[in-house]
Amino acid sequence: MSEGTRGVVESVSLGVNGASIVVDVPGDLRLVTFLRERLGLPGTKLGCEVGVCGVCTVLVDGRPTSSCLTLVAQVDGSEVLTIEGAAEREELEGLLDAFMSEGGFQCGFCTPGQIMTVAALMLNEDAATMTDAERRHWMAGTLCRCTGYYGIDRAACKALG
Repeated sequence: MSEGTRGVVESVSLGVNGASIVVDVPGDLRLVTFLRERLGLPGTKLGCEVGVCGVCTVLVDGRPTSSCLTLVAQVDGSEVLTIEGAAEREELEGLLDAFMSEGGFQCGFCTPGQIMTVAALMLNEDAATMTDAERRHWMAGTLCRCTGYYGIDRAACKALG
């Protein structure tokens, strides 16, 4: 049986990138699938599908969340921010510029997850007081297949100021 064909249909109300959405979804529909296939937001990538790699990271109520492990029904009443929405947020403009100027990507597959993880720091944490070790620990959950961690770290440092 394909994903989204099982389970009870639930009515869910959520915000995605600032837009309010009310939708009926199967209870087993994953957030990553909903974003990519139903809303046409392909920036959220699907990697390991078990919540280990971090490439599917989105912000749910400002917190980094593995969208491959999260059901749409679980985010009822929440605000979801994707990489597409981050590109529109003025306060995150420096983050996108930092990834470009510091070579914070190679193949680009992990880049949306990396950016969303740093965005959570920029929007919610007192990143200015973080040590290098604390920042790297925060970022450790998002893997880069190309091992571009030095560029990613430089980009995070630049964005966080």
